[in-house]
Formats: sequence, C-alpha cells, structure tokens
Amino acid sequence: MSVITKENQLLKGGEFLIKESQFVDMFIPEDFNEEQQMIRETVRTFVEQDIRPFVDRIEKLEDGLIPSKLDIFADLGLLGTHMPESLGGSDLDYITNTLIGEEVGPSGSFSVSYNAHTGIGMLPILYYGSEEQKLKYLPNLISGKMKASYCLTEPSSGSDALSAKSTAVLNEAGTHYILNGQKMWITNAGFADIFTVFAQVDGDKFTGFILEKGMEGFTLGAEEKKLGIKGSSTRQIFMENVMVPVENLLGEIGKGHLIAFNVLNTGRFKLGASCLGGCKEVVSASIRYANEREQFKKSISTFGAIQYKLAEQTIRTFVTDSAVYRTAHLIQMAENANKESGLDFAKSKLDAAEEYALECSIIKIIGSETLDYVTDEAVQIYGGMGYSEEGDIARAYRDSRINRIFEGTNEINRLVILSSILKSAMKGELDLMTPGMAIQNELMNGVSSGIVYEGAYAAEQQAVAHFKKVLIMLLGSAAQQAMGGQLNLKTEQEILMNLSDIIIEIFNAESTLMRVLKIAESYQDKDLDLYNAILKTHLHDATGRVTKHATDAIASFIPTEMQGAFVSGVRKYTKYPLQNIKENRRKIATAMSTAAKYAL
Repeated sequence: MSVITKENQLLKGGEFLIKESQFVDMFIPEDFNEEQQMIRETVRTFVEQDIRPFVDRIEKLEDGLIPSKLDIFADLGLLGTHMPESLGGSDLDYITNTLIGEEVGPSGSFSVSYNAHTGIGMLPILYYGSEEQKLKYLPNLISGKMKASYCLTEPSSGSDALSAKSTAVLNEAGTHYILNGQKMWITNAGFADIFTVFAQVDGDKFTGFILEKGMEGFTLGAEEKKLGIKGSSTRQIFMENVMVPVENLLGEIGKGHLIAFNVLNTGRFKLGASCLGGCKEVVSASIRYANEREQFKKSISTFGAIQYKLAEQTIRTFVTDSAVYRTAHLIQMAENANKESGLDFAKSKLDAAEEYALECSIIKIIGSETLDYVTDEAVQIYGGMGYSEEGDIARAYRDSRINRIFEGTNEINRLVILSSILKSAMKGELDLMTPGMAIQNELMNGVSSGIVYEGAYAAEQQAVAHFKKVLIMLLGSAAQQAMGGQLNLKTEQEILMNLSDIIIEIFNAESTLMRVLKIAESYQDKDLDLYNAILKTHLHDATGRVTKHATDAIASFIPTEMQGAFVSGVRKYTKYPLQNIKENRRKIATAMSTAAKYAL
C-alpha cells in the first residue's frame, strides 16, 4: 500500500468518510496549467481530424484502421505518457494522463481500443513483468509497433474471474507451459500482438502469462456482433496446447489475482475519465440541438421541461468532473510519496492505485452511470432524430451502455466499495469506532459532535458532514450484527448496495462542494452564482437520495423495535434547507444555452 504519513497530509483511501477534506489540497479542472491545456488541444485535434471523419469506416471494422489510428496517436507521443522515460515513455503526471483519457472519451470505439492498449494491456507488464519482459515488450507498445490485449473473462467466469477453467501445465523439460482453454470478450484481439492471459497452473494456481500472436495452437474466433462500440475489435481466443516459454510467465505462480485486481483499479479509473469526456461531448450536442430546434416558434432550449434536462445533464457531468480530478490528484500525491520513500516507478504507481481502489470504483460507477443518463436524455431532446442512425446520438446511446459492464460490473464495484471499507476497519486502518461512538452519544444524549461550520457554505458543509454520520450510524450497526452472527453481509447484497450508494453520494457531494469552495476562494472571475446553483441543486437532490438509501437499509436489517430511533437519526442528519431547484436549473440551462456548449 502507499506510503502516506501525517507529514504529507494526504487522506488514505476511504478516509474521506471519517475525516475533514480540505479544498485547498484538492485539484480541480480550473487548475489546469498551460502545458496541460496544450495537451488537451492536441488530443482534441486528433479526435476531430483523425477519428470523426472515419467513424463510419471504423464502425464497419475496416481492416487495419484502428491500429493505424493508434499508430498516429503513438507518433504524437501519447501511448506512453504513463510509462518511464527509460523505456521510451514520457512519464507525465497522473492528472495529465487523466486529461488525455477524458479527451479520448468522445472518440467512441477508438477510446475502447486506446484504454485497453494503454491500461489493462500495458500495465500488467509494467507492474509485474520481469526486467527482461519490460525491455522486450513495453518500448514496442509505447511506439505502437505492437498492440496489447488482456484476456481474463471466460464463458463460465465473468465476475467470478478466479474460477477460470483455462489450464497451464509445465512440460517435462521444464521449458514451456502448455496452455489450453478459451477466453471471450477480448478487446483488441483482432489486431493485438501480445495477450496477457490467465490460467490455472496445476489446476488451482491462478497465474498470468504473456502470449504472442502466431504461437501454434493460439487462434481467434470471429468478430463479435455487439450492441455498441462496433468499431472495437472483440473476439474469443482459443488455446489448444499452446507452448508458452517459461520466461513468459507473468509475476508469480498462483499470484495472478494480484495482477487481475490491481490492474483493474487503474482500468476502472481510466474508464470513468473517458466516460467524463463522453458526457461533456453529449451534453454540448444536446445544448446545440436544443438551441437550433424550434417548436411553437421558439427554441426548445427555452422550454422548462427541456431546461430541466439540460441542467441535470450539466449538474451530473460537473459532479463527475469534480470527483474524477479529485481522485486523480489523490493518486498522484500518493505516487509522489511512494517515490520519495524509495519505491521504484512501477511499484509507486501500483501501490497508489491500490490505495485508492475504493475511489477508483466510485469513479467507474459515476462515470458510466452519468454517461448513460446524459445520452438517454440526449435521445429524448433530439426526439426522432435521436433515434435515427443518420446522426451521432444513436451511436452514443448504444456505445455508452457497455461501460456499466466493463472493468467489473457496477454491481461488483459497489460490493468492492463496501468490502474495502469493512476490511480497512477490521484491520484497524480506518477508525470507524471513534466517530461511531460520538454519533451514538450525540443521538442518545444530544451532545453535538463534529465541527460547527460558518460562512457562506456552512449549510452545505454541514450537509456533507451529516451524510457521513448517516453512513457511520448504519455501518456501525451492520458491523456489530455481522460480528454477532445476526447478519451475513455476504448474502445481503441489497443492504451493501444501499450503503455503497450512500458512500458514493458522500464522495460526489464533497467533491462538488470542495470544487466550488476553491473556485470561490481562488477564481473570482467565475460566475459564482452559476456554481452555487449547481452545488445547491445537487445537494438538495442528494439529500433525498441519501434518505432513501438509508431508510431502505434500516427497513432491511435493523430490528423492528429499533427502527424508529434509526429513522429519527436519519431525519436529524438530512435537513439540508430546501432550494429553489426550478430557478437554479433555469439559471444553469440558460448559461449553457448561451455558451452553446458544456462550458464549465
């Protein structure tokens, strides 16, 4: 795990639930420097010039087209921005890499191929490869000479990846592993040169291997016919007595789960960042169409029902944006601390991503669900034209749906969030007991706990602090019942989903609040009324959602005789003042319509 100390003031993974976060320590999108803005423009120009004009050809899986686009991206120096300079990379900071991922997001199928190549394709070798493997493969992957793929899922093992049935047996000479099995839903399979493949050694030792295209017995199925992301290559792979040299074993025998899970942390974050880019593009398209489309001699962007949609698209995208770059900054600071402590390049990155696995799962969930929301509403705003394949919105709608399944389903990620919290608490890494006792004392004896907030955002700061109290109150009771045997959390997934959703609401609300606080403090040129409208509307709605998730959980596992006290506690902690959300949304929609794009 990351080397995080009191001296560097960095909250550990999940600590935002029990500690006060400071907006001065947070990176927000308004903080981008000139170099980062130039990189943004480079990627944006690439998407405009090298992807958009070719979308129809990409959708038809024209042979060699996506690989040629990856080559152009490599020539721009953008396939190795997260790799060490010693191997040909440029070692850009995590925030800049997040920005690149965001800007690639609107490129549809290309973004899938890019993320698979640079993320789950390259990172297993960076994190777990031997020095010989890194030198052999990574320079070629950075230059685009070789393309990468990642092979985990099997027909009988999706979310339960460790139950894979593919086998690896060492030959008598001890020179090769003989691999047999099948993998499916393999992105980039049609053009990849190397494949990270997982198989069971001796029947039960889940292990990673590096396979190369052309190995005898290694074959591909036909391209899958998919609902969306039609331009990304997706095939099955088949292994029939494939002879894999022992030097191609990746990591340690029986430790493949470490590769699979730790690489997914970064993969989940990268996916969320790319979804964010898609959100901004689709919201901008919705705004432009609503401005241009007239009904009853008026632009539909002036109608209240449409303004609601434009405003809500904007709010959810702003919230996701705030959370994405907050997390990117946390991971970057952890990487820096790791390097200062003496960890090498790969280990610094690996441990930083592992430290914030919970936050990475949140980003994956909110990125994918926000993109689904904004694309669905875009279809509605476009009306019949949104349902027509003549435009881009139908494609965006189809493409967005996979993101809730990729990199672990959102249901699995919600379970990961809760299990991460409970494991950290049981290990003593996350002190839930102290705030839990304080909240219990507050509810039973009326002794107020926590900070008393003052200033323009006191109500908002209090609301976020109270959301945390709701969660800790419920978590404490769930943990007590679990330890006492009254509650088996492994079989009560509905309750875990309720609690995870409250955690997500807390992270989103706090990220948005801290961004607005920092804007108010440091960016006086911004229209603060607009940002306040976004913040207050989001908190108004989040209060209702937290109340719903909490009361559902109470009804599910709190004994009947105690439910009244818990409901009373929830009511005490969900008293954020009512906001005029109608006027707030009109203000937001009008500002975006005037800018004719998502302009935050």
